[in-house]
Formats: sequence, structure tokens, C-alpha cells
Amino acid sequence: MAIFLALFSSALWGSADFQGGRLAKRYNPLAVTGVSQAIGLTFGLFLVVVSGQWHAAAFGEHGYLIPGVLAGVAGYFGLNCLYAGLASGRMGVVSPISSLGALVPLTIALVGGETLNLTQGIGITLALVGAFCASGPEISQGLPLRPLLYAVGAACGFGAGLTLMARGSIGSALMTMVTMRASTLIFSVIYVARTRSIGGFAKKDFLGLAFMGLADFSANLLIGIASTHGLVSVVMVLGSLFPIATAVLAFEILHERLHFIQYIGVILAVGGVAVISAG
Repeated sequence: MAIFLALFSSALWGSADFQGGRLAKRYNPLAVTGVSQAIGLTFGLFLVVVSGQWHAAAFGEHGYLIPGVLAGVAGYFGLNCLYAGLASGRMGVVSPISSLGALVPLTIALVGGETLNLTQGIGITLALVGAFCASGPEISQGLPLRPLLYAVGAACGFGAGLTLMARGSIGSALMTMVTMRASTLIFSVIYVARTRSIGGFAKKDFLGLAFMGLADFSANLLIGIASTHGLVSVVMVLGSLFPIATAVLAFEILHERLHFIQYIGVILAVGGVAVISAG
């Protein structure tokens, strides 16, 4: 079950990123993120009312509040690093490195006592290399320092966010994700106050924004639930395969040409998932 939830989460994340990338070409990326996450928060609050999860403990050993707030801040930091790095024009440097954020929760989980058998270790390695390659790494023109630092910042931010999400999900996955969205909403409100605009979106764009918000929130929720039903080290690696979904959608919908290394990445990632499942 944990493997399925993590893979489904990865597909949703990749789909949301694909839609976000399309909108960010026409609108301010911060506005795209802010509006979509506000929609995700609204969806999360609806789920809270329906499920009655507000009774979950906010504080204490398994409280969701502090991990949720910190996860939101970490994720927002990672997202800004990602956008800043992509703005430098070195997508082939920034995107692959940022996809390795799963190394953070993987390392913390292993240090914390989780153990992997040989089969799982091989599968995780294949999946991580596959995700990296599927992002289209390009180093033929060197590795300039600034995009590299942004990429590392994005990976650390995303990795820290994943770790904190898993921590908060022990108490309540849903309340952790709602807290995340509520904390990042503060940044969105500041953006709106400074620009006096929510982004200038056309009416037709709100369907895409709604999809982004629902898909991203659902992906976070599923990865949080998965982390409570399986090894965090395995779940977070499988959840990091979202670049594959983004690349496939770009190929199918936008007819973007995939590089040879991306095909190799998809094959390695699929092989890694198969090996992990067999383990």
C-alpha cells in the first residue's frame, strides 16, 4: 500500500509541476504558487471538516503543528530556490539536482534506525539515479556556481520539507498538510499586499490553478499517509520520481523532445520501482 501511495503521489506532483510550469511562463511564479496553494488549503480545510481531524493533537510528542509549519517554510524556501535557479536559464543543472531532495529524508531515516535489505538498497539507488537522469541533466557547458547553489538550496528545502511532513504525519497527515498550506499562505498574502494583485489571471486559467492546488495537496497528503505505512526511506524516494511524470506529460502534450538520458532515466526508475516492490 505504501509503495502505491508514494507512486501515486509522485504522479500527482509531476502533473502539478507540469501545469505550474506552463502557467509560470505567462504569470509571476510566486502568484501561480500562491493562488494554487490557497486553493489546496481550501480543499484541505474541507477534508478536515468532513473527517473531523481537527481533534488531532497539535502539540506533544506526535503533534502536527510545529512540523507542519516548519515543513511549509522549508518547502517554500526550496520552491523559491528552484524558481531562482530556473530563472538563470540552467534548467539542466537546477532541475536534476533539486530532484535529489529525497536524499535528505532517506539519510535521516537510515541514521534514525531504519534498515534496508540489499534488494531495497539496489532499487532505491536505481530510482534515485533514474529521477536524476529523467530531469535532463546538462553539464556540457559547465556548472556555474550560482545555479548550482540554488539547486542545492532547492534540494535541501524540499528534503527538509519531506522529513518534517513524515514527522508530523505520525500524529495526523491531513492536519500536517493543512498547517503547511496555512503557513505558506502568509507569504502569499505578503505578495498580494505588495503587488495589490493576485496575479492577473484570466478566468480560463483558474481551472489549471485549481488542478494544481488539488493535485499538490493530495500528493502531500498521500506521501504523508504512505510514510506511516512503510519505510520512510523507501516512500520518500518513490515520491521523488515526479520529474518522470513531468517529462512524460511534456512529451505527450507539448511534444517536447526527450533527450536520450531522459529515456535512460525512465527505464532506470521503472526498474528501481520493480526491484523495490520485489524486495
